[in-house]
Amino acid sequence: MSSIWTTTPTVESMQERVKNTAVDNLGIEFVEVGDDYIKARMPVDDRTVQPYRILHGGASVVLAETLGSVATNHCLKKEGTAGVGLEVNANHIRSVKSGWVYGTTRPLHLGGSTQVWEIRIETEDGKLVCVSRITMAVINL
Repeated sequence: MSSIWTTTPTVESMQERVKNTAVDNLGIEFVEVGDDYIKARMPVDDRTVQPYRILHGGASVVLAETLGSVATNHCLKKEGTAGVGLEVNANHIRSVKSGWVYGTTRPLHLGGSTQVWEIRIETEDGKLVCVSRITMAVINL
């Protein structure tokens, strides 16, 4: 399989780019890059839980949107363009009280004006927590 990336992402470069952002504040860490996916993890702790002490759905959406956005911007076909979020949805499947959740994004559509990415968020032992899809608009800068 050949790589989908037009600019090859690295764990180090992605982590550097999100310093001092909401992504950094939530403790999201990029952990792996493959030929057609990016994987990151997020702690389930005081930064990411809701009042019932379970993972906040909004935190899951931040993880999902982060993965889709970063992936999009490594798949742009034309110079002078950027990928920006157009629509994101999430189905929350199970609650999580502690540990880490892992999100993996893969493309469903890599067009010149839009991209669609699926993000699966799972527990450390592979149980599905959330499935999300983000549509990205590719705009001229």
